[in-house]
Amino acid sequence: MSTAIYSHPDCRLHDMGEGHPECPQRLDAIHDYLLATGLEAALDVRSAPLARLESLALAHESHYVAELKDLLEQVAASGEPRALDPDTVAGPGTWRAALRAAGAAVAATDAVIAGEIDNAFCAVRPPGHHATRGETMGFCFFNNVAVAARHALDVHGLTRVAIVDFDVHHGNGTEDIIAGDERVLMLSIFQHPLYPYSGAVPLGTNMCNLPIPPYTRGGEVREMIEAMWMPRLEEFRPQMIFISAGFDGHREDDLGQLGLVEADYEWITQRIKSAADRHAKGRIVSCLEGGYALDALARSVAVHLRVLAEL
Repeated sequence: MSTAIYSHPDCRLHDMGEGHPECPQRLDAIHDYLLATGLEAALDVRSAPLARLESLALAHESHYVAELKDLLEQVAASGEPRALDPDTVAGPGTWRAALRAAGAAVAATDAVIAGEIDNAFCAVRPPGHHATRGETMGFCFFNNVAVAARHALDVHGLTRVAIVDFDVHHGNGTEDIIAGDERVLMLSIFQHPLYPYSGAVPLGTNMCNLPIPPYTRGGEVREMIEAMWMPRLEEFRPQMIFISAGFDGHREDDLGQLGLVEADYEWITQRIKSAADRHAKGRIVSCLEGGYALDALARSVAVHLRVLAEL
């Protein structure tokens, strides 16, 4: 099994200020752990390219892409950070980091569909699943997974793709972008109520949302996934699966109150991979979303990668 990991030093240049949980050290923790455990040596390490504007426009309104480009380039030129919403700050390195994050997802999609690799994980930031068609939100600028899914559909001509989102927060941006697009099945699980306080009522029939209460542990999550996600995946028979991989549902993570551990992320990844092996020629592209307890994040990413790479 050939598994690639996409990243780029530019993703570390996006900095929303001291004390912000979505910090450059997240990628350092992942890289250091993969290096220390020897796991990185078993992966195909690839550099994330810059996304093209036309790729971003597959998931976002064209005026949003143009306006955000202008704003982030102004911030880069001035060197002065600017808050775009209460949670999301643009700094001098944000524009290139955001282009690398979306570019990684698109490049990974190209490589998987071309058969160069079996699957891929994008160790990138900023994350993406709160970014709507026309708005930044919740640490997110461009919706990396939605851009990649639309790229698979609109550029490569696939007709059915699934997006699986297991972040502790609801992927409201992804839902906003793909609601009603019957080429896409979105499966999500998230703590509710919790930011962004959405998802309890799905926006379209092409999604299966599983809102779960605080302090839910892994056993209950597994039962819900088995009962609700897996039948929908089997019925839909996706040609490719995209993952919004958020590890902030870990019991050590302070941004949520779920009780997941590494073994749960391993199990979830195995169930996703089993469906991909049956229906999608094993084709998976996974993108990092949340996960802010650095040690737990690194350990969880490692088990996710071990399943993808069959190690």
